[in-house]
Amino acid sequence: MYSYDELVGIIAELRGDHGCPWDKAQTHESLIPCLRDECEEVVQAIEKKDEENLCEELGDVLLQVLLHAQIAKEEGLFTMEDVVNMLAEKMIRRHPHVFGNEEYGSPEQNRLRWEEIKKAEKEAKEMRKKAKNRGI
Repeated sequence: MYSYDELVGIIAELRGDHGCPWDKAQTHESLIPCLRDECEEVVQAIEKKDEENLCEELGDVLLQVLLHAQIAKEEGLFTMEDVVNMLAEKMIRRHPHVFGNEEYGSPEQNRLRWEEIKKAEKEAKEMRKKAKNRGI
């Protein structure tokens, strides 16, 4: 069994000096069709209730995520660790009924609260962006 860290290393090796020419040539933009195709294949596996294929296709989507993160790392933008950390922080923020003191139980209540939190985050992000653009 391979570990997550070993998988990240495999992707880095594929794009490394002695890696695969195809993998090394990829960009965020060139991978868009691959990401779309892999996501559609996940949907098809779910619809067909094909759990074995679903496992494989989820791996293919993860490959796309890892490739994009590796490209970003090479460009000095962010790392896979940043992606994981950002996602973990988002899940904690958006689930105050699990990680905080809020209480509500129905799936619909949870969905509505998720949307409220998401909207507030988007507004705060826009405000930070505007402040940054003004040099504040």
